[in-house]
Amino acid sequence: MKKVVIIVAGGSGSRMNTDKPKQFLILGNKPVLQHTIEKFYNYDSQIEIIVVLPENYISLWKNLCFENTFNIEHKIVTGGKERFFSVKNAIDILENVDLVAIHDGVRPFVSLSTINEAFETAKLKGNAIPVITAFDSVRISIAGGNKPLDRKIVKLVQTPQVFKFDLIKNAYNQTYVHEFTDDASVVEMLGEKINLTEGNRENIKITTPEDLIIGEAFLKKEIEK
Repeated sequence: MKKVVIIVAGGSGSRMNTDKPKQFLILGNKPVLQHTIEKFYNYDSQIEIIVVLPENYISLWKNLCFENTFNIEHKIVTGGKERFFSVKNAIDILENVDLVAIHDGVRPFVSLSTINEAFETAKLKGNAIPVITAFDSVRISIAGGNKPLDRKIVKLVQTPQVFKFDLIKNAYNQTYVHEFTDDASVVEMLGEKINLTEGNRENIKITTPEDLIIGEAFLKKEIEK
C-alpha cells in the first residue's frame, strides 16, 4: 500500500517567546522538524513525505536543510490561514495513494509502534487516532461550579492521525467550520466512527520553552537505548 505522511509545520514562535517558529528550533543538534521527518523515514524509508510550511519560512527551512546536510527527500507545500487549509493544500496534490497520515511537525518523539499501530488500524477500519489516557486528576466546569471527572474516560489526542485516502479526501472537500479542531473532527463530520489506538506519552507537542527541556531529556533517553 502506498503511504503518505503530511507533516504540518505551520506554527509560530509566540508561546516560545522567540522570533523563530518552534519547528525550526534546535533540539539536540538538529531542528525539531528534522527529528520529526527522520522518525517517519525510520518507520518506512519508502513513505512519501510532504511538509507544509508557511510561505515566508520555506527559504529558512531549505537553508537549515543545507546547513545540516539533511537529504531525506520530501515535498514542500505552502500552508493556509488555518490548519484545515494547510492540510487540504497537501491532500489536493496527492494521487494514487492508499493511506494518509497527518502529523504535527513539533511532535518529534512519536514512537515507531504508535505510527505502525495507527497505519495498521486505518488499513483495516478506515481511520486511526492515537490517544493516551489522562494521568492527572480532571475536573469539568458546570453551571455554578465544577465537578470531578473519571480520568479513565478522558483521552488526550495525538498524531499521526491516519486515514484511507478517499475518506480524508472527501472530508477535506467540506466547508471549513471552527469545530474542526483536528483531522478526526473533520472526518467525524461525515458521520464516520473514529477508531482510537494507543499513543505514547513521550509524543508531546513542543510549544513552550519547558517542552524543549523535556524534549532534551527524551532525546537523551532515545540515544541511550
